[in-house]
Amino acid sequence: MDLENQKRVLGFAEQYGPENVVVLLGAAEGEASGLAAETVTAGDPTFSGPLTGVSLGLTVFHVCEPQVKEEFDQAVYEEQVGMMEMVLDVDDIVSEMTSIRDEFCKYLG
Repeated sequence: MDLENQKRVLGFAEQYGPENVVVLLGAAEGEASGLAAETVTAGDPTFSGPLTGVSLGLTVFHVCEPQVKEEFDQAVYEEQVGMMEMVLDVDDIVSEMTSIRDEFCKYLG
């Protein structure tokens, strides 16, 4: 997650409260998704951005996770994400995201 996006996420968490912020990711690989998810939950693991040492514990999901996918209008999801989803290792992404949420998210309902 780039430094500008870290700054935005931190600003939203401060403005609205971390319990009211959900981060939705769309990275193409489980590892990249996991790194971004870890950044907004446990803090920047690269120690280079505004979230270094900041454990926000935000709720985080990937757009291809089943519980997120079902929230979208099916036609819109297919138009915007469907082609990408066909080439992704969705199981790997779900596994990575679940692991990060289980370990670091503070605000899951």
